Amino acid sequence: MIVNSTFCIQSDTRPTFDDVTDRVAEIARESGIVKGHVIVYSQHTTCSVLIQEQSDDVNYYGTQLIMQDLVNVLEKIVPRCLTEGQYLHPGPKHIEIAGRERDELPWWSLNTDAHLRSVLLGRSVIVPIDDGKLVLGEFGRIYFADFDQVRARKRTVFVQVEGETE
Repeated sequence: MIVNSTFCIQSDTRPTFDDVTDRVAEIARESGIVKGHVIVYSQHTTCSVLIQEQSDDVNYYGTQLIMQDLVNVLEKIVPRCLTEGQYLHPGPKHIEIAGRERDELPWWSLNTDAHLRSVLLGRSVIVPIDDGKLVLGEFGRIYFADFDQVRARKRTVFVQVEGETE
């Protein structure tokens, strides 16, 4: 049996990390699947899905410190895109097409760093389901990360549950 579901979250103009564990667990529970797996996926090319421990401390923006540590490390590997020409992408053709076909402002394409970070971390996770429960370990949580810092957007989280029912 396969069950598909989606829900939306709202990003901000800085890297955001939404703990989606409880919503995913609820979808898995409602599916009735007792043995199988759940896939949590982002169709957005500047976002990632990851499993990490919950950090009990947060910074002034409410970002868990372990996630801020991740942003700090990624900043060293893939610096934030601040101006055109910093990266090869976006080129003039991309800017022209994005404006003409999607009504995008040129500076919205200054998110190359978010695309590269998403590729490094991946856009999905697979979590086993055993006895109707997600197998995440003692500290594991599922996070939806949005690395795009040029504009806030509504994002869709895709969840697919597959397996056996009782």
